Amino acid sequence: MNEPTFWRTEIWHPLSVHFPIAILLLATIAISIAGVTRGDQKFFWQKAGSYLLYLGALSAWVAIYTGDMADATVSRKICDPTVLKDHEIAAFNVAYLFSAAAMLNILINVNILKLWPKLLRLLVVVLMVIGAGYLTYAGHLGAQVVYNQAGGVNMPASDCAGF
Repeated sequence: MNEPTFWRTEIWHPLSVHFPIAILLLATIAISIAGVTRGDQKFFWQKAGSYLLYLGALSAWVAIYTGDMADATVSRKICDPTVLKDHEIAAFNVAYLFSAAAMLNILINVNILKLWPKLLRLLVVVLMVIGAGYLTYAGHLGAQVVYNQAGGVNMPASDCAGF
């Protein structure tokens, strides 16, 4: 049996993409909760959400990088490459939206942007909610690539020879 190696580049993307999915969705929830709480609770949720946002935005770009590496292998194997292209576009929208939210959040937290802080914090939440929508859509398209078109997975022989 010819066992597929773990170190195939198309395997690195699923290993790296689930971390930003969880972190960015949690960041969106935490910062949204901070918007409706007061006092110490607001401070806690804002701080936790900010750290999750920074980590998630950075890891989203790692997922983009590994996705680009996997694209070269997977796009040759799947039946409908337009789904893969739509997945890539949605993923870039996720990375841009959450990166913009992270940069805006940093500028607010270090007091560089002092005008309309409530409005700017609301803009951060709006960017993150739109980003979460794109994140869900990108995940749906990624699942279509993997489960509907068998992108990046090893297909056994029809008689299951080798198992």
